[in-house]
Amino acid sequence: MLHSSIDRVAHATPPAVAQRIRGLSDRAIAWIFVAPSIVLLLAINIFPLIWTIRLSFTNFRVNRPNEPVQFVGLRNYLNILTDEDIWLTMQATAHFLIWTIVLQVLIGFSLAYLINKKFRGNDLWTTLIVLPMMLSPAVVGNFWTFLYQPQIGLFNYAVGFLTGADPSSFSMIGDTSLAPWAIIIVDTWMWTPFVMLICLAGLRSIPNSIYEAAECDRASNWRQFWTITIPMVLPFLMLAILFRGIENFKMFDLVVQLTGGGPGSITELTSINLKREAFEKWRTGYASAYAVILFVTVFGLASIYVKALNKVKQR
Repeated sequence: MLHSSIDRVAHATPPAVAQRIRGLSDRAIAWIFVAPSIVLLLAINIFPLIWTIRLSFTNFRVNRPNEPVQFVGLRNYLNILTDEDIWLTMQATAHFLIWTIVLQVLIGFSLAYLINKKFRGNDLWTTLIVLPMMLSPAVVGNFWTFLYQPQIGLFNYAVGFLTGADPSSFSMIGDTSLAPWAIIIVDTWMWTPFVMLICLAGLRSIPNSIYEAAECDRASNWRQFWTITIPMVLPFLMLAILFRGIENFKMFDLVVQLTGGGPGSITELTSINLKREAFEKWRTGYASAYAVILFVTVFGLASIYVKALNKVKQR
């Protein structure tokens, strides 16, 4: 049946077209298949980027399409870089980024190191630990909002049980000093399993023969850990830091569900601030310049980090 269908298509093909197809090289045929994907990629990614850069030099407002668009040059960029409120959001983002990465790497590597030691129930514990990563950030945000409630939240009662403090005496998402740590705790709880899986892959890629040779040389467990385990898992750790750094720099949905950027603007990350400039104040040109600055920042830091990662791999 298949061959008969192919034969009918072949007989129906005009001789001139068939001759051209037969004359195509493997490279040309490959480009024919790849070209639609490249065109789609350019349409979805490259064109919006170019359009955003163009809008960043104007005073365009999307809610006022009939107003004349003026070219303002670098004014939007200068206003952003000299705005104290934006630098405060940058500080809030840096605080969130650094602490989440530190906690996720420490806890994730520790869990991976423990799970790598075969014990009874290993697979069950691995599955349970990975569960938070499978949930939607919006669901996790709503879930933890109830846990953080001063009157009925289990988190406050757990802290009260451990410290003796009154559970209703503090609010994790309502206090300006605790709210930044509230979002850090939730993001760490959700994404530590991701770091753990990457570290676990690194640990299981180390040949046992290396440890056996170290034992023959009478190297202690502590010596093996610092001279074998850490150096060989380091590229995996750095890869996990890269992934989580990029994701947390653009964190939006989880924080919006938890605090909405509040109280005040203490947890207003750059992504939330950008959304307000673009879709609440409708300063499209200004928001475009803001987005370009964030893109250049992430791209530049990631490029430098990848070069460092490649040097570590080459050791």
